[in-house]
Amino acid sequence: MFIDYAKARIKAGNGGDGVVSFRREKFVAKGGPDGGDGGRGGDVIAVGDENVNTLITYRYTQLYAAGNGKNGSGSRKTGAAGENVYMRMPLGTQVFLLKEDGKKIKLGEITQHGEELVLARGGRAGKGNSNFATATNQAPRHATLGKKTQEQELELVLKLMADVGLVGFPNAGKSTLLSVLSSARPKIADYEFTTLEPMLGVVKGSDYRSFVMADIPGIIEGAHEGKGLGHQFLQHIQRTAILLFLIDINTPDPIAAYQTLRSELYLYDKYLDTRPFIVVISKMDTVADPDEAFAPIGKAFKEQFNVDALPISAVTHLNLDKLTHRIFELLDEQ
Repeated sequence: MFIDYAKARIKAGNGGDGVVSFRREKFVAKGGPDGGDGGRGGDVIAVGDENVNTLITYRYTQLYAAGNGKNGSGSRKTGAAGENVYMRMPLGTQVFLLKEDGKKIKLGEITQHGEELVLARGGRAGKGNSNFATATNQAPRHATLGKKTQEQELELVLKLMADVGLVGFPNAGKSTLLSVLSSARPKIADYEFTTLEPMLGVVKGSDYRSFVMADIPGIIEGAHEGKGLGHQFLQHIQRTAILLFLIDINTPDPIAAYQTLRSELYLYDKYLDTRPFIVVISKMDTVADPDEAFAPIGKAFKEQFNVDALPISAVTHLNLDKLTHRIFELLDEQ
């Protein structure tokens, strides 16, 4: 199951206490202070993991708690530090701290494999009494306590990281295209909203080159306002390098469909309007005369938007080589 939103509770480790202790040895009647420091509390750390692709783990684990530092002891022995706890997260995860007043503070985001982000630092260690000896107080009888930490609540939001994002209305052929170009196996059926969660596929080209393509669930008008789970779907497009608009050849008004898709993206995030893009007219295998059916559509796109739309068919593989070649060209320009 693909989960792109979760909440998690975390707690860094408490610092260990310093101790009051005095050196006690045979023939040493009044040894000096030798109380050791406590150990530092463990941290809670997020780690990027390219092998993790969902936040589902954080739906079921109640609390991620790091180890507490151990107390110090005599002979100036420092307590052991608490163990860190690591939260392995998919690339593209944003981490927010939820405050009691309802405000959110962004702690950071994970974008690279092995990248670490400290979410909560362990409590500082307490000082033993050996730290407080002076010329006028050679037998201090006090030590400091380690710092205690509090539980915190996090909000985790996953935005897929892909080179190409497929954008289109429901049942435009996005999943079929992804399944043909890559080894991904999304659910495919002849009804709208077959795809209910994003899916990634690796498309391999020549010379050992490849790119990652994301199949985003279909967009409907009003998606920027959250209609049809629009916000959950649109957030995954924000990290893609190239937008690939798919418009069904059987759409009554392909130009209007394209304008609606562009408008929804712009209203959600105006910077998406500056992203490189490709327009393809899909399902050419469903019309009797592909050339005749595409000609007026291709002409309209060229005249109105100066866009060279590309007719394709994932079923007959029409122009799929041209499509991948054009994608590689755009990626090289980035």
